Amino acid sequence: MLIRGGLISAEPRINDRIRVPEVRLVGPSGEQVGIVPLAKALELAQEYDLDLVEVAATARPPVCKLMDYGKFKYESAMKAREARKNQAHTVIKEMKLRPKIDPHDYDTKKGHVVRFLKQGDKVKITIMFRGREQSRPELGFRLLQRLAEDVQDLGFVESNPKQDGRNMIMVLGPHKKKTEAMAEAREAQAARKAERQRGTESADEPESAEAPEAVEAPEQEPAEA
Repeated sequence: MLIRGGLISAEPRINDRIRVPEVRLVGPSGEQVGIVPLAKALELAQEYDLDLVEVAATARPPVCKLMDYGKFKYESAMKAREARKNQAHTVIKEMKLRPKIDPHDYDTKKGHVVRFLKQGDKVKITIMFRGREQSRPELGFRLLQRLAEDVQDLGFVESNPKQDGRNMIMVLGPHKKKTEAMAEAREAQAARKAERQRGTESADEPESAEAPEAVEAPEQEPAEA
């Protein structure tokens, strides 16, 4: 944050950077110690081998807690990183079709729409009209209806078909939330990895050695007297 060309730190004040006559002190386990002089709070921090951290600067008096500030910062950074990792970003994919699309091309496009919806993404379907096709908007409308019905198990019509110049647009929304789709994808990936690992371990196991067949010794003829 900038103010008059200077920077204001977002980090709390700790130890000797705290400059107030007294503080409301919270112990290492969250217990309320009460209002104590700053010098006493710093003395307790030294005894516990912890830091005195200002956690509520606007309170009167400010609230300070005894904690391991380095450990606190590390754990906070890890939590923020995990939150960013699991954060669901709304993504809108787009799929373009022609009103007289070939059946094979339709199946291919529908496959992409299915994949997007399974991933928890929205899909914007655009029907592109050319030339005389613009006088037959019902072709595009029927195609969009057909597509919506084909993927109704995975998504729903979030925005009904509407004409936009030479195009007709419809938006499909996924039934599953992005976070759910991400979690399922991670579980499936872990399952595939475990399956490959099991296959590798099975391939590495030595084959059991078969006992050699017994060979009968030839009978000896009795020696002549």
